[in-house]
Amino acid sequence: MTASGTEQNDNVIFVGNKPPMSYVVAVLTEFERSSNVLIKARGKAISKAVETAEIVRKKYNQAVEVIEIAIDTEHIIDKDTSKPMDIPSIVISLAKPVK
Repeated sequence: MTASGTEQNDNVIFVGNKPPMSYVVAVLTEFERSSNVLIKARGKAISKAVETAEIVRKKYNQAVEVIEIAIDTEHIIDKDTSKPMDIPSIVISLAKPVK
């Protein structure tokens, strides 16, 4: 938590509609500053988040390990219909050994 009471998300990569390699570059860039990175996604982007983590681990940095995978369901209100919706979500925690 920061002084303002909000959580700091410096090492979080939110996966959305871009190609997976965009997120791979973001993860690799974040690893330059931090020894761990969280990849977060919801709904249809979950498979892209998994693909991102695997590309990072298998093609770019084999020392990176998956520390934890957390799945959940987020309850949101649809903007158009004002109806509640349950959207699956995933958080993949990656870490590289500290030198």
